[in-house]
Amino acid sequence: MTYLAPRQGLFAIILLVSFCLQTLLLVISTDQQLSNSRAQKGEQMVAQLIDEARLSLENKDRVSLSVIANRYTSEQDVTRILIKDNNGDVLVPVGNAPMQQGDTISQIATKGDAVIGSVALTLKDISKGEIIAMQWPFVIGSMLLHLLLWLIYGYIARPTKEQINALSRDIQDLHREQYRQLDQREFARGYERDYERNLDRSDETESAADFASAANGAANATSRNSNTDKLDIPRKLDIHSAVNQYVRGQQGQNSELDTTHDTTENANNNDGADSIQDEVSAANASASANGNNDSHKSNSAARLSATRPFDSVSVQIVFHDEFNMLERLAPSQRLPYLALCTQLLNQAVTELLKQPLLLGVSAINEPRFDESGAYVMLKADNSHAKVALAGVMLGKLYLMLNKIIHDKHIELSRFALPAKAGVSDNAQVEAMSHLLESVGKKEQMLILLPNAGIKQINHHVQLQSVMRPTTVYERECAIFAGGNDAMIQRLADVRNAVLMIEETEEQG
Repeated sequence: MTYLAPRQGLFAIILLVSFCLQTLLLVISTDQQLSNSRAQKGEQMVAQLIDEARLSLENKDRVSLSVIANRYTSEQDVTRILIKDNNGDVLVPVGNAPMQQGDTISQIATKGDAVIGSVALTLKDISKGEIIAMQWPFVIGSMLLHLLLWLIYGYIARPTKEQINALSRDIQDLHREQYRQLDQREFARGYERDYERNLDRSDETESAADFASAANGAANATSRNSNTDKLDIPRKLDIHSAVNQYVRGQQGQNSELDTTHDTTENANNNDGADSIQDEVSAANASASANGNNDSHKSNSAARLSATRPFDSVSVQIVFHDEFNMLERLAPSQRLPYLALCTQLLNQAVTELLKQPLLLGVSAINEPRFDESGAYVMLKADNSHAKVALAGVMLGKLYLMLNKIIHDKHIELSRFALPAKAGVSDNAQVEAMSHLLESVGKKEQMLILLPNAGIKQINHHVQLQSVMRPTTVYERECAIFAGGNDAMIQRLADVRNAVLMIEETEEQG
């Protein structure tokens, strides 16, 4: 891939400014040179005119003066000649100075020591356009030179592969440093939380240790004071193992500290054998509870399994209400709006399930909107029904309808809210609700399905992953990024059919 030179547009602006300044300096210098040469030429012409017209000026011969003056006005630079007598009266005005302004050169005509009159000659100004027209080879050459410099810069200053690789490494190092700082912050926060938990657990461990010492004392007292076979049975028990199990069972359970103190008091009352038996039972109960927790984790893992079976999907539609406007809306406005959304959703379900592509898919419930949104349960009546595709198409169809209704209501200055949708199987309904609240954006659809569901929709839609997931569900979740032309056209036809039904009912 070929990259442009860095800041090539800025360099073009600099070259343009340079060209304009160079042209301006050219015009100024040329104008100054022409002004000096015309001034010298004008003084020579005035002196020559006075020499030729001295006799006629002395006699005040207007005809001769006009002939002489007209000969000088034929020059291209001369615009006006004005000849006056010694009293200041105008004898001959020749030229069109009022139409063209310029520099005026005046000189007094004398004969000996006597003043016989005066001559004023006006020279035409040279316009900037004429100067540029005179210097057009230089202007065009300068423009081509600047253009050539821009092209050379664009070719030479392009970054090489080594520079691109170095820049890529710098960017990666910068991102890695930012992530490292974020990780350090998260580690510091986690360390603080663990430290607080350890403080709480240390208090519990001290109480359990007191119990252990009391239990050992009770066991020793029992071994010294017993002579019967019945007292030999608790002596054979592994007291330390029972106490350790009890301590592990008691960690993190603040509610059982009182029981520990009561047991310690019983041990101090020389009933050590019975208390140890009770603690062994408590340890077994704790182990049973841990087994239940393990089974709960295995069930959760089964729900997260990508190969979990499913035959129905849930389509959740919620409003994107950042400022809780729906709750603040008066019932007289909120209830009709929710009824309109419910009607649109029911008609969308009805029209969509008529498509031959979704044959064998049926709706289990009749959806109804409230403040928290609405959900639709779709079920596959046979093994060939594409229930996952039906859920995705229904979610996208309602987002298209809601977009039209929202824009129309906003245009009419009425209340309306954008929506977002989520499609999941029944095992992940609650997880999808949390994802819509934490990750979902307006006019967006989230998809949380097992591999079988993803396989159904893979040939019809494009999916993208959630950026920077923080939970397992966010990692497994996908975002609807688009569909193929056939599906989009089919959804557009269904949308138009639903809107036609809506318009027909409003007219009726």
